[in-house]
Amino acid sequence: MVAFRVLCVLLSALMLLNAQQGNGALTARSQKMIAKVNEDGPYLGLVIPNLYEMNPLLESSNYTATNTIDVAGRRFRFGTIGEKKVILVMTGLSLINAGITTQLLLSLFNVEGVVHYGIAGNANPSLNIGDVTIPQYWAHGALWSWQRYGLGPDDELPLESAGDYTRKIGYLKFANYTVNVTEGSPYDNLLNNVWYQPEEVFPVDGTPEERQHAFWVAVDPYYYEISKQLEDLVLEGCINSTTCLTTTPKVTRVQRGTSASIYLDNAAYRSFIYNKFNVSPVDMESASVALICLQQRKPFIAIRALSDLAGGGSADSNEADTFTSLAATNSVTVVLKFIELLAVNSESSTGYAYY
Repeated sequence: MVAFRVLCVLLSALMLLNAQQGNGALTARSQKMIAKVNEDGPYLGLVIPNLYEMNPLLESSNYTATNTIDVAGRRFRFGTIGEKKVILVMTGLSLINAGITTQLLLSLFNVEGVVHYGIAGNANPSLNIGDVTIPQYWAHGALWSWQRYGLGPDDELPLESAGDYTRKIGYLKFANYTVNVTEGSPYDNLLNNVWYQPEEVFPVDGTPEERQHAFWVAVDPYYYEISKQLEDLVLEGCINSTTCLTTTPKVTRVQRGTSASIYLDNAAYRSFIYNKFNVSPVDMESASVALICLQQRKPFIAIRALSDLAGGGSADSNEADTFTSLAATNSVTVVLKFIELLAVNSESSTGYAYY
């Protein structure tokens, strides 16, 4: 009878384990590994979009790897950079992947803060390819309310009175970009206007299901203050002996960056978002990391090296085809120095700003 009961318990455990593996829940082995590494925390989380941005860090002599844990299709790499314990994780392309990965990182592991880095397009005409930008604010630039044809700025948006949508941030009028119009002739566009919208945010220290709104999300003020010391850093200007940039790359702190799950290679839109929002880097992940860290009340900063001009250049092809590797290397150079500076300072920040 005892043997039968033991067999039943074992069968139940196996069925539970199979169910965990089948439905995506953590296995008992994964839970044990996570609990063990968390005892050695906290860690600084490094959230990285793609392998070509992560590989220069993995190959750096400053990074020492220890172990890995695979969860939900993500590989969390543990190690040290100098004296700092770190977790590296690759997100994959787009806001959704970046959001899922950042949420997993913060939900599973003992993380003190997040550093996000990679390459980006450049909307700022005063900056150049190879420069590394550190924005103070990030926004998701592709959450829109698309207005029906015939309505304009004075017309209320659907659900605006309920607080779901707003006209406060501004809009893009497609008719302003109509070409081949003869002088004095009327022109219009059936696409009409799109209005930029803030994200709904549900902070961990707020009331569940009670939303807040955020469009511009500030990086951690203490991290941003430390980043001031990076502006004299020497960066790489050449891919090889024959292919070099015409300007010397620099690290610069800027006001704003924006993200969308859109690869921007269009000069007109590049000019519009720069003039409308004063953004410099444009990418596909940073705003998602910013919003998750805002919701989870974790300090973060995003560092983006400029690989192309987002459609603003004169070349027939996008500059990223040539300068991605150089920009990725420069972003890693800045991140390594930032972590070194962070390691020698013990102060932490809990200040969050958004509007």
